[in-house]
Formats: sequence, C-alpha cells, structure tokens
Amino acid sequence: MTVNSIGEYTATPRDVQANFNGMQLLYLYWEEHLMYCSALAFLVAPGMPFAEFLEQVLKPAIHAHPDSAKIDFSQALWQLNDQPFTPDYAASLEANGIDHKSMLRLNTPGLNGIQGSCS
Repeated sequence: MTVNSIGEYTATPRDVQANFNGMQLLYLYWEEHLMYCSALAFLVAPGMPFAEFLEQVLKPAIHAHPDSAKIDFSQALWQLNDQPFTPDYAASLEANGIDHKSMLRLNTPGLNGIQGSCS
C-alpha cells in the first residue's frame, strides 16, 4: 500500500514471519459456506504435512458446520493465492508452496451450505 507523507515513513510491519517463532499464518476460505463470514486464520508449522493440516487443524475448525462431515477432500477443488492448486497430501505445507500469509480457497463440489443456502 502506498503512503503519501510529509516526512519519511519508517513503519516496520509486525506480522513478518520472523516474528512468529518458526510458525506462519495461513488463511483458508471455504467457498459457499458463509457461516464462516471470512477466511479463517491459522498459525501453522511450515513443515506440517498437508494431510495433517486437514486432520488436526482444518477439520476441527469447521466441525460445527453440517457440511463438514460430508467433505471428500479427494474431490475438493483448491486455489492457492488465486491460482489453481493440487496439494500433495504427504508433502509439507512449505513443499506445497504454502508460505507465510498464503490464502487457500477450498471448493467442495455438491456442498453448498446449509440447505443449499451458501451459509
């Protein structure tokens, strides 16, 4: 973001990965499920396998939604930072190209929220 200033602007971002003690932020948006009104934010280890992220982090986070039990992750459509993405479930987040403050989008074909309402 550009800044117009009458003097030198020397702000230092505080959300750089170096400030997260070896962890990183990961954002995930589950399309057509507006019960979660925005992307979810997770603090994760870069070395965590993608499959472990799904089982230990994502599934518990979305458990309250009725569609969560119906997700077939092998049929899910993914985007990473607005680009089509096919995860390697055995590889780490880092090896999958998921870095600090990446945005994952999850599309679950056939699951369109509570009674098809996108909520």
